[in-house]
Amino acid sequence: MSFLQPWMLVALPIAALPIIIHLINERRYQTLPWAAMMFLLAANQMSRGYARLRQWLILGLRVVAIAALLFVISRPLAGGWMGAATGDRAETTLILLDRSPSMQQMGVETAMSKLETGQRQLRDTLRTLGGGRVVLIDSGHVRPQELDSVDALADMPEAGPADNTADIPAMLQEATDYLDANEIGRADIWLVSDLRASDWQPESGRWAALRETLLPRAQTTRFRLLAYPEVQTENRAITVTGIKYERADRQKRILLSLEISGGSVDEPDRMIPVQVEIEGSRIEVPVHSSGGRAVLRDYPLPLDNAVDSGWGRVSLPADANPADNVAFFAFEPPVPRVTVLFCEDDAVRLPLRLAAEIPAEPSIQHRVLQTQRGLLQTVPWEEVGLLLWQGVMPTAGDLEAVEAFLAAGGQAMFFPSRSSDTGQLQAMRFGNWQSNATDQGVSQWRGDQGLLAGTLAGGSLPVGELRIKRFTTLQGTATTLARLSGEMSLLVRHHPAGDHAGTVYFWATTPHPDDSSLGTDGIVLYVAIQRALAAGAAALQSTADQVAGSRLAERWSPIVIGDQRPHSEPGYHAGVFQDGEHLLTIRRAPAEDQLQIVADDQLLGLFRGLDFTRIDDRAGNYASLIHEVWRLFLILMILAMLGEAWLCLPQPRSPTAGGRS
Repeated sequence: MSFLQPWMLVALPIAALPIIIHLINERRYQTLPWAAMMFLLAANQMSRGYARLRQWLILGLRVVAIAALLFVISRPLAGGWMGAATGDRAETTLILLDRSPSMQQMGVETAMSKLETGQRQLRDTLRTLGGGRVVLIDSGHVRPQELDSVDALADMPEAGPADNTADIPAMLQEATDYLDANEIGRADIWLVSDLRASDWQPESGRWAALRETLLPRAQTTRFRLLAYPEVQTENRAITVTGIKYERADRQKRILLSLEISGGSVDEPDRMIPVQVEIEGSRIEVPVHSSGGRAVLRDYPLPLDNAVDSGWGRVSLPADANPADNVAFFAFEPPVPRVTVLFCEDDAVRLPLRLAAEIPAEPSIQHRVLQTQRGLLQTVPWEEVGLLLWQGVMPTAGDLEAVEAFLAAGGQAMFFPSRSSDTGQLQAMRFGNWQSNATDQGVSQWRGDQGLLAGTLAGGSLPVGELRIKRFTTLQGTATTLARLSGEMSLLVRHHPAGDHAGTVYFWATTPHPDDSSLGTDGIVLYVAIQRALAAGAAALQSTADQVAGSRLAERWSPIVIGDQRPHSEPGYHAGVFQDGEHLLTIRRAPAEDQLQIVADDQLLGLFRGLDFTRIDDRAGNYASLIHEVWRLFLILMILAMLGEAWLCLPQPRSPTAGGRS
């Protein structure tokens, strides 16, 4: 038990006052033997035990009454957050609120989500505890925002549902920076989260650096976690995985691909009804589910011949989480996929040209424009999706053209010159060539996303079968996508500065037969180039697709937003937006469909050495986490006083034996 006014407990020794008075009163009189009284004492010997018991009961009830009064004044607390009230009162309370889609899961037989429950429990708790300044850091904006009171959470859009994933390490770092910048001493940091591993990222290297900044504040900062780890396994989530536009036999149509996750692997096969809406027209498509997973590939949906572009959505029947029941998409005729190719070595030019020319989808036109050094400024870059470059780095006007292309959202892939090269692009450069007596293999690569991700069927690319004979070192700041067995990078990804900038990839070797098997075993090279080309072509489309949390939607007009949430945060909610003839779809963060929860030992390790308290709750719980119990002590005091008064009443006299007068 803890107290809102613990300093009053120093007065508890006052409860012994009745005992002290009794002892003093006992010493006021001296006992003298008197023959006449000896007979009276002997006569009362039989009732002496009851009288002594009554005296001790009266004394005990007086002590209880005084102690209960002191407890009432100290305002005792009971509940899961009792420890939060101990110690010094915090001058600042920071609330780190997880607003991600998984927090919108409803409780069993309730209409209250985890997020709503967390807000309610937090408001009740902080209102009871009191305190100083209240600051909100939500998972959408990840910036401190001072509140007039904790009750403001109920009406703030920044505390409502959102469709982007949370970044708990970034939120904690922002909280620490706020405390340091404002030179705050005693502080409480309250986290409200469902402990999804995708939000907490417990394996991230950022936690080590974060702990270094948190540990110096271990004596002045307390961490309180209100967790909702319950997962509804029967909940299902829908995601649009692909949209293809086709025109065949004078008929337009789109091919819809989607995936439904969730459910138990032991459940029997079933058909899930999926509602598909395109430009106001609705149809129901049954999707076969097996083992808790359902996949629909290239389902044909006819279009009116007068329609060339538009938007649509797919939705599931209502379940435990409405946030993952809807997904949006936009469609339009595909633009031709144009590649600009510059190559110094003829033996390298052929595999690169074939990989860019052969279409992965017959309905999409592919074209390769071969160019020479010094002529890049004459290229129609507004039609180009990918630049393939093998040779010495571009310079002067060529370099300006390439950087402008990347800044506009284009994709580029660079292979080293087979001779020495001292040039650089985006602070990246090729180092010296190296070779080994035996061919090297690829020891590890990113198979979950990017150019080397697995196929739609779930298989992996044969990256591990590549043989590398000669390679260069890659110098600069970039993300490694593939690594050789000697721990040297084979393929890296670099993002130029700018909100709309594209991506540039650097290979440490070439498809030349003397350098590697990239050209002879061309599956990996072909898939990588086609994926980069598709990403570059997407930047040329009038439709765009972004994950929730993108600021791109701020200047777009909303057409439809999820379940009609407020439009004050357009980039944080799934929906469709418009800017002239351009359409933008905002989709739910894919990581939110992952059900993994941070393990208990991992969580304790993250906060090891800190003042950390955790309580698990469930969605829809209306009971307060903390409440004052002084009324119980007040009742106890009244009962003690009534009992003491009753015992002090004079005992009724019994009738005496004898004759009448």
